[in-house]
Amino acid sequence: MLNKFRYILKYVIVWRRSKNLRVSKKEKVKVIFDSNFLFVPSQFQLDIFEELTNLLNQRFDPILLSPTQKELQRLAKEGSPKKRKQASLALKLAEKCRVVHVEKGLKETHDDVIVRVAAEWKCPVATNDRELRKRLRNLGVPVIFLRQRRRLELEGAV
Repeated sequence: MLNKFRYILKYVIVWRRSKNLRVSKKEKVKVIFDSNFLFVPSQFQLDIFEELTNLLNQRFDPILLSPTQKELQRLAKEGSPKKRKQASLALKLAEKCRVVHVEKGLKETHDDVIVRVAAEWKCPVATNDRELRKRLRNLGVPVIFLRQRRRLELEGAV
């Protein structure tokens, strides 16, 4: 009986050490945020950063592209009062994100920039835009989106 206990104890110690090594080796996953994804907390009372941590099961680096930030700033100044309030809350959430300056072409839309950068970096994109999700899926880029207004779901492998 004592030998079985020692064997199990050794196994648990080895398992914990290997698990700790795996966790420490993991790098942060870059996640590109679309502007409409930052509206989720104000619309559905959902903490997207906590949900992303639970979904990805590892640390992540939230990325906000400069054209997306400009779009949020424009929406905070213009538009209906409801959109302005949501955009200002989204800008406050965007302070937690790392802003990456990306050049936008003359005929490029915000979605085109996101698709281009996500394809280059091969990192997941958080969005609720159906058309953008289809374009990213066709390129094999993982997509994170809101499902049933209460949880996030990952489409593709990180």
